Amino acid sequence: MLLALVLALIFGTGLFSGWEFGHSSTTQTGTSSSASSSSATSLQAQQEAAIAKIEPSVVELEVTTAQGEQIGSGVIIDAQGDIVTNNHVVSGAQSITVVLSNGSTEQGQLIGTSASNDLAVVRIAPYAHMVVAQLGDSSKLVVGQDVIAVGNPLGITETATGGIVSALNRSITESVGVTISNAIQTDAAVNPGNSGGALINLQGQLIGIPFAGAENSGTNTAADGVNFAIPSNLVQTVVQQILQQGTT
Repeated sequence: MLLALVLALIFGTGLFSGWEFGHSSTTQTGTSSSASSSSATSLQAQQEAAIAKIEPSVVELEVTTAQGEQIGSGVIIDAQGDIVTNNHVVSGAQSITVVLSNGSTEQGQLIGTSASNDLAVVRIAPYAHMVVAQLGDSSKLVVGQDVIAVGNPLGITETATGGIVSALNRSITESVGVTISNAIQTDAAVNPGNSGGALINLQGQLIGIPFAGAENSGTNTAADGVNFAIPSNLVQTVVQQILQQGTT
């Protein structure tokens, strides 16, 4: 009997289910091995460069609410110090402390939210050498391509993880009134603390904001390799609305 899968909101999406690459075989074993090694080296170099590009723009959010404290991630998206994150990360916030990639802290101001899209914008004062994430075009994603996430799973800062795009255009219902259209599905693991972080392509461009993982209702455990991110094209549209209107 198939067990039903229900989506469980988790404060974070750490995406690193493993690097596993297939290479077509050739009749010349030595040539095939050399080509595979060269390909792996090239891919590793791409991964390292992509992580180095996005990492300075990824922050940790320490949020104080009436119920206690919660931790999530965010991404600096413009020169004004605006940070995009998930609405559920900052919901009910009384104060927001932003931990930068260099370890220093800033007080964050909640500019506005879009609860129906599970997105929010937090602002900090711009600082010297601040790095802004480059947004990619999520409409160009293809199933099977490598993706990397950078965030703070379990509060462990500056963690880079990776996986592939498992599917596209998923309609994911988080809760009553919150359905994410065209969500990116990835086979990577989900860990508390990474919601609102960066899902990037190998060019280091932000192509999604991780927001949820799936849970097996029969065992009440996380479903391995079934996780979702809000596509960057939707993020860009919603963030513009938040900044223009202050709140949505």
